Amino acid sequence: METIIVQPPGPSRPGEARPDGNELLRMGPGDLADFGRGGPGHRQVSIALPDPGISRRAGRLEAAEDYWRLSNFSRNTAYAVENLEGAGEYITVAPGRLGAPVPFEFSRIVLPALSGTVDFKVFAPQHAYLDERSSPGAGDLTVHPYALDASAKYFLVLVALCEPRLRDPSDGTLPSVGDIAERLRPLESCRGLTRSAVNYHIDYLSFAKLRLDVGDEPGADGSARTGAKRARLVSLALRFGLVREEHLVLLPSRRRPLPQPSGA
Repeated sequence: METIIVQPPGPSRPGEARPDGNELLRMGPGDLADFGRGGPGHRQVSIALPDPGISRRAGRLEAAEDYWRLSNFSRNTAYAVENLEGAGEYITVAPGRLGAPVPFEFSRIVLPALSGTVDFKVFAPQHAYLDERSSPGAGDLTVHPYALDASAKYFLVLVALCEPRLRDPSDGTLPSVGDIAERLRPLESCRGLTRSAVNYHIDYLSFAKLRLDVGDEPGADGSARTGAKRARLVSLALRFGLVREEHLVLLPSRRRPLPQPSGA
């Protein structure tokens, strides 16, 4: 099981092949991956950052048990690691720093370059969370197969997707991507939520967190595949209790219109 998933620069989303053939890199505990410009006659890198201002070997990622480390091979340039789920939160990895632990689940590594900056994303879907039923000295801890962070934006998307079924199990309504965006926008953290961002979180849930086997059905168009993916997410989340009625409090309240006074 992978500890982290690396998305090199470019437009692709989790689960999609990249147009340049540089696909998502999946790393398990102990795996190493160098990043940088690379080049002929030099050691090739796993994550290519094609900018003349980037060192041929700029740094290294190391996957640990449920987090990852970043090494900065530069002698004079610091790298920034941004928390994509935080409000501007980031850490700085100083020049020459080796094995700096990164605690974020959604991260963007940003390097200064001649073109401005170059960045790539790292996802850590296997973060461990405390099981309150665990007791010290009872052996190895159990790793939850579906470790979801209820404070993350992707979890809000999942709750909004499951809301109709949670409120009425007989309701077969499947919210659209646009419905989910509109439902969450009243929240401060989701004011700028777009349809593409919702799609991104759905892809992340499908491929990284819940690891759905979403195959392309013959003759199905893009919307049909997207609908099938959302239906599979709802089915799995409700079947295993990943989203429950108590989670509905995370959503914006539904304001009901006040009754209109009757005529004079």
